[in-house]
Amino acid sequence: MILRILKNDIGGKVFLLVLLTTLIAVPVLNQLPAEHTFHISIYTVTLLGKYLTYALLAVAVDLVWGYLGILSLGHAAFFALGGYAMGMYLMRQIGERGVYGHPELPDFMVFLDWQELPWFWSGFDNFGFAMLMVLVVPGLLAFVFGWFAFRSRVTGVYLSIITQALTYALMLAFFRNEMGFGGNNGLTDFKDILGFSLQADSTRLALFVASGVALALGYLSCRALVKSRLGKVAVAIRDAEDRTRFIGYKVEYVKLAIFTFSAMLAGLAGALYVPQVCIINPGEFQPLNSIEVVVWVAMGGRATLYGAVIGALGVNYAKTWFTAAFPEIWLFALGGLFVVVTLLMPRGIAGLFSRKKGGES
Repeated sequence: MILRILKNDIGGKVFLLVLLTTLIAVPVLNQLPAEHTFHISIYTVTLLGKYLTYALLAVAVDLVWGYLGILSLGHAAFFALGGYAMGMYLMRQIGERGVYGHPELPDFMVFLDWQELPWFWSGFDNFGFAMLMVLVVPGLLAFVFGWFAFRSRVTGVYLSIITQALTYALMLAFFRNEMGFGGNNGLTDFKDILGFSLQADSTRLALFVASGVALALGYLSCRALVKSRLGKVAVAIRDAEDRTRFIGYKVEYVKLAIFTFSAMLAGLAGALYVPQVCIINPGEFQPLNSIEVVVWVAMGGRATLYGAVIGALGVNYAKTWFTAAFPEIWLFALGGLFVVVTLLMPRGIAGLFSRKKGGES
C-alpha cells in the first residue's frame, strides 16, 4: 500500500528513506562515548526532534496551500492548541510535586487562588483523552471556522487575513489569567509523560523517534489524500474554483474536509513539540509564527509535501546557526536567504529535483 501511495513520488521515497535512516542512526550515535567524533548529544537529539515537529506542521500547511490554494496564516493556532492539550495533560501529572504541593490544582491556579479545577481541565489526567483532544480541539475550531468562511465564499487574501486575525484573537485570549491556561507564563515545569521522566535521555530519544514516525505517517496520509479523488478535486479547485463548482462539485465541503484534516495534523505536531521543549505559552499563537511556516513551505517547494519538510528543516537549522554565529544580524541573514531562494528558485529547493509542474510531484 505504501508503495502504491509513493508511486511516481521519487522525492517522497528519498525523504522517507533519509528519515528512516536518521531515526535509526541518531539513537545509535547517541550511545557512543561523549568524546567520540560521531557522538550526538542529547541536546542535539532534542533539537532534531523539535525540527521534526516543525516539519510536520509545514506539511500540514503545504497540504492546504499547495494543493487547495488556501494560504493559511493561522496554522500556528492549531499547532498551539494541540500543544496546550498536551501541556494540560503534563500539568495534571505533576500532582503534589508542584511548588505548592496541591494534589489536583496546577501551581498557577493555586497562586491565583483558584478553589477548584475548571471543568474544561477534566479528563486531562488521562493520556488517551488528552491525545483525543489534541486532534479534536484544533479540528473542531478549523471545522467551525471553515464552515462559515467557505460557505461565505471568502477566498484569497481576505481568507488569509481572517485566519491571521483568528490566531491573534486566540493569543490575546490565552494571555488572560482568567482563561485558566497559565496566562503570560503558560504551562511549564513538566515532570513526566506516561510515567517516564522528561529529563531522562531515554525519554528524549523516544520523543525524537515518535516525532519522526508522526512525520512519516503525516506525509503518507497527505500523499494518499493528494492522490485520491478528493485530492484531484482539491487541485481543480486550486486552479479553477468557479469551473469546479459549475460542473457540480461541492467546493465548500472539499475545502472544509482538507482544512480540518490539516488542522489536526498541526495539532499533533504541537503535541509532540511541547514535551520536548517543556513549555507552552501564548507566544506560540503569535501571527509571526504562521508567517514563518509559510516561508518554510515557499523555500522548500510548494505543492510537493517533501519540499515543506526540506524548508522547515533547512530554515530552522539556518536560524539556529545564525543566532549563534551572528546574533545581531541573524534576521537580516535569514531574510536575505529567503530573497535569494525566491528569486533564483521560484519553485523552491524541491523544484530543482522535480520535473513535473502543478499539483503532482
